[in-house]
Amino acid sequence: MTWTSAFGRGCGWLLDHIVHGLALTRISPNVLTLVGLVINIVAAFLFGHANASNSGRMFFYAGMVIFGAGIFDMVDGRVARRNNQVTVFGSFFDSVIDRYSDVVLFFGLLVYYGRINRFYYVSLVAFVMITSLMVSYTRARAEALIGQCKVGFMERPERIVLVILGALFNHWGVMAPVLWVLAVLSTITVAHRIIYTYSKTKHLAPIS
Repeated sequence: MTWTSAFGRGCGWLLDHIVHGLALTRISPNVLTLVGLVINIVAAFLFGHANASNSGRMFFYAGMVIFGAGIFDMVDGRVARRNNQVTVFGSFFDSVIDRYSDVVLFFGLLVYYGRINRFYYVSLVAFVMITSLMVSYTRARAEALIGQCKVGFMERPERIVLVILGALFNHWGVMAPVLWVLAVLSTITVAHRIIYTYSKTKHLAPIS
């Protein structure tokens, strides 16, 4: 067994025990989803209250907090399935709260770059915020028409991992290139989904 497979098995074991413990409490999966949002708001607060002298430390704390929020993002659906609480509304609610969680993190970064007078990066973060929403919107709108549209690389888990890495290692200025990667790959993902949906719908009759 390699160390990577051992690490994966260990994480899976820990996640299963967290899900089992939460399932025993009979807590609503929707509450877990909301807790994840609240934790991300804390991370956004840390981003927004950073300054040029303490950004490495504050961003590191924010990255750890986002990692904690990600645990709730991973377990809410699993708890729902474990307790037979899966609902159509729950899926809808999870998707809506995920969009809020995305936006609030980027809003915190907007505040930070605004406070240190880096207008260029304010614009870049705003663009990343828009493209992250468009990645989700293009999939949702396409799937309302063609059933499935999972093409493209930059999904929410990839965005969150990149933001966490940028935050944890911002002492070395990692967040700036992370934002560029997010901007480029999210734009490519949106374009890919538009092209894919066009190819799947061009022979369909117009919707009356």
